[in-house]
Amino acid sequence: MIVDILVIGTGISGLTFATKVAETNPHIHLVLISKEQLIGGNTRYAQGGVAVVKNFAEDSHQKHIEDTMNAGAYKNDVQVIEFVVKEGSDRIDELLKWGIQFDTEDGKLHLSHEAGHSAKRIIHHKDLTGLEIQKALVRKIKSFPNIQYFENYALVDLITDHHTKYGLNRCYGAYVISKEQEQILAISSKLTVLSTGGAGQLYLRTTNPPGATGDGLGAAYRARVKMENLPYVQFHPTALLPKVDDKTFLISEVIRGQGAQLKNHKQERFMLDYHPKAELAPRDIVSRAIEMEIRKSKKDYLLLDARNISEKKWKKRLPNIFGALAKVNIDPTNEMIPIVPVAHYFCGGVVVNHFAESHMQGLYAIGECSYTGLHGANRLASNSLLEALVFSHRAAISCIEKLNREENSLNNQTTQNVPPWSGESYQRIYNLSHIRQLRKDLQNTMNQYVGIFKTDQGLKTAEQKMLTIYQNVLNIYKENRLNLELVELRNMVSIAHLIIQQAKLIKENKGVFYNRDNA
Repeated sequence: MIVDILVIGTGISGLTFATKVAETNPHIHLVLISKEQLIGGNTRYAQGGVAVVKNFAEDSHQKHIEDTMNAGAYKNDVQVIEFVVKEGSDRIDELLKWGIQFDTEDGKLHLSHEAGHSAKRIIHHKDLTGLEIQKALVRKIKSFPNIQYFENYALVDLITDHHTKYGLNRCYGAYVISKEQEQILAISSKLTVLSTGGAGQLYLRTTNPPGATGDGLGAAYRARVKMENLPYVQFHPTALLPKVDDKTFLISEVIRGQGAQLKNHKQERFMLDYHPKAELAPRDIVSRAIEMEIRKSKKDYLLLDARNISEKKWKKRLPNIFGALAKVNIDPTNEMIPIVPVAHYFCGGVVVNHFAESHMQGLYAIGECSYTGLHGANRLASNSLLEALVFSHRAAISCIEKLNREENSLNNQTTQNVPPWSGESYQRIYNLSHIRQLRKDLQNTMNQYVGIFKTDQGLKTAEQKMLTIYQNVLNIYKENRLNLELVELRNMVSIAHLIIQQAKLIKENKGVFYNRDNA
């Protein structure tokens, strides 16, 4: 199959990009690869909203820029922050035009307050913002005849010079695997866009869905694409301790923005001991504080006291969280919520320029799998959706211009046949339980040694354990036909290894990265 643009991943980044391209040029043929249904992915789990300056009477672009820099421990790229913050309003207006319904009050967008922000600037749809955006974008995608999509397919590898021998330092598309038939399809593309999200499944507990196994990151690593900042993994401070429908459920910091307080088991408020903004301090500070208090308490959770929020407000503004709490028999108006910090967001990824181009020709990366420089050492709450919108727009402009400018040369380079996947003739002889045990071993290693707190010796131990896991996975991979679980584990091992290697080189604690031996 030969296409103009191949988009791998269908969260807010991939869908926004595809919508922009298809709307601008109906002659461009796009193919979208979705690991689940189009409505799946990580975007639909975003509760809080999008950070954007809309109330200039009480807010400003400069305040948002300063908040982003402060949260990111000044490890951010200020030029990127400036254009993302300033272009954000136009991108929100575009979402409104596409039919996305944000909450309003007195005819204006309702703005919420979240941790790390100096003003109310979070636009939202109740506490289901991501799902509302995802649903509206899926409706748009299905209206374009020049967009073709494959649901329940996962990325195996990028097609590069390693496969084609062209020697052009270029990406020529990707190999993808169908989850049901387990057949591998080679898709040749003039331009390839990674929008595959993060890799929260590297850890035992994460707010990310089961499919967040770093597929794009793993494929990029094997293709020798430049990646940076991967050890800066943000842990969300407040995930619900009991699982909901067998999944870790995030308690949005909108709750703390409404005045909820964190307390220990003596029902004492403790965040003022760690930061003057207390519960509204940046996420890295709050997560470390909770982890330290958990260790002091010798229990495995702390408490979020949201009894100040009325039942009426819960049902109107926070119905999703209220309903999830009800499923585990918690009434937040009368009792405190047991919470723990869990892996949430990757601040690093594929290094890209201001138009989302990677260092490999023909390869773009947008969303959580990219490293734009916006987040620095720690992402400011609700800046991720903003980044996705702005960079998807910029990537779409760049891709359209590139296709128009280089059509003939791109055709010559990518319409040649790429080789089929070499392992299709293999049989599967391994035991799935072995794959699952290796995955659990990897998650345990990351949790124990590469979590909120790290040490030099712990990273060395993690490196040794990961090498053993890698050798096991490599032996299975060389001798067996692929299926989704093996594909995912292969990607997880690749990224876990790279995180550990990069973490060993960091000698200064900033943002979400904390090595006790650097203190």
